[in-house]
Amino acid sequence: MNRRHFLAAGTSAALAFGSAPRLLAAAPPAPRNKLIGFTKPFDTLSPEETADVVSFAGWDGVELGVRSKSGHVRPERVEEDLPKMAEALKKAGKEITIATTEITGVNPLNERVLRTSAKLGIRIFRLGFFKYDKTTPFPKQLAEIRSRLKDIAGLAKEIGMQAGFQNHSGSDYVGAGIWDTWSMLNDLPSVGFCFDIGHATIEGGLSWPNEARLARPHFAAVYAKDFVWQKKDGQWRVDWVHFGDGMVNRSFFNWLKESGYTGPVCQHHEYDHGKGEILRQHLKRDADVLRTWLNG
Repeated sequence: MNRRHFLAAGTSAALAFGSAPRLLAAAPPAPRNKLIGFTKPFDTLSPEETADVVSFAGWDGVELGVRSKSGHVRPERVEEDLPKMAEALKKAGKEITIATTEITGVNPLNERVLRTSAKLGIRIFRLGFFKYDKTTPFPKQLAEIRSRLKDIAGLAKEIGMQAGFQNHSGSDYVGAGIWDTWSMLNDLPSVGFCFDIGHATIEGGLSWPNEARLARPHFAAVYAKDFVWQKKDGQWRVDWVHFGDGMVNRSFFNWLKESGYTGPVCQHHEYDHGKGEILRQHLKRDADVLRTWLNG
């Protein structure tokens, strides 16, 4: 048998016994983050209109307000209205990925919100905000908030959900500096971060990579929005802008991909986004840029 026939016979035998050459083995597809959008800018739309906007933007799903302020669904009507929204989105091939709530403790109404969400397959809920009382020592306040988070974590674990704590910028917000929130939730497996890179950049300046690395093991979701600093009347202020036009660094999303994070990335909009077709175009424009950053 010459060399060519020998190699051909060897390859045939390998295929027959299930040990095909490695070059034929397909690599598993890379994990892909769900790209979703916060519905706050269009929370007056009907379920069907909402599904149409979500489809136009190209999102996989939504972060939906289930709260008395800036919400599609009022908490007291959660059993009636949340299933309608979920069904309309499902018909469009979309989902409610995150329920944004006002929950800062456990009570009967909050239990209704969470149990209804869980029954509909929603696995993440964003907590309400905690603010500092500057007349009370901060450690004492953090201990009290941690106690409430433990109660929330217990309920979340029972119903198969994860709570998310969003970091906001500003001296009043608990969590603006990341470290205070981390100290409260680092050993609560059912409570994580809805890590907002826009707010983290405002507060962190050049140190935001440290905050991101600290919070990364606890990411429940990542929020994306952008800003610039502007000086007006002698005072520096934050102006929100289209995603990609501001100070949020693209390197965060490169790092996010390298970190192995596979959870949802949610598009937020704080600039003057208008209504109707103008709004739709703004949402799609930001979604296209964010998708490029995520996949680039």
